Amino acid sequence: MRKQAMCHTRIKPTFFLLLAFLLQAGVPQAHAQGAGYIEQNFAGSLTAIPAEPLSVAGSFYVPVYSSMAMSHGKLRADFAVTLSVHNASESRALVLKRIAYFDTTGKMVESYLKAPVALKPFAAVEVFIAATDVRGGTGGANFVVDWAAAGEIAEPAVEALMVGSVGAGHYAFISQGRPIRLIGKN
Repeated sequence: MRKQAMCHTRIKPTFFLLLAFLLQAGVPQAHAQGAGYIEQNFAGSLTAIPAEPLSVAGSFYVPVYSSMAMSHGKLRADFAVTLSVHNASESRALVLKRIAYFDTTGKMVESYLKAPVALKPFAAVEVFIAATDVRGGTGGANFVVDWAAAGEIAEPAVEALMVGSVGAGHYAFISQGRPIRLIGKN
């Protein structure tokens, strides 16, 4: 029986050194990114909230991993997390009503909006949690993003990027947001 070879892409160590530098250089700590952070740092992505009623709404659940147990629970890997929310509409503002971060136990750790904000068409905002911020716990931390619009709109794109290292190993992975829908009897 013939075994298939696994393909591995080798990324140069300088890429990871640059990535590590960017993660630590000039990035504010997550504790400084509470309510008001998005309004201050992404003002260019924001617009006025539509005057007409917000007739369409939804929510996204985004699983993230700020820390993970490794080596049979003997080692913990901490990850920097970047949550990105993109308005996928070319013509309509997307209103963000809530961006909240929850730990493994389901307790809210941080809220990132003081009040609803509106994203311009094709604009994006993000929330960064440093690898040193382990308030999310080991395993299943998450974000919940509530949104609305004043009429038919393309569904937003919501995802999180996790980046970290353990020893000489470097890890990066993405977690896509899942629309929160009620499931039950028909």
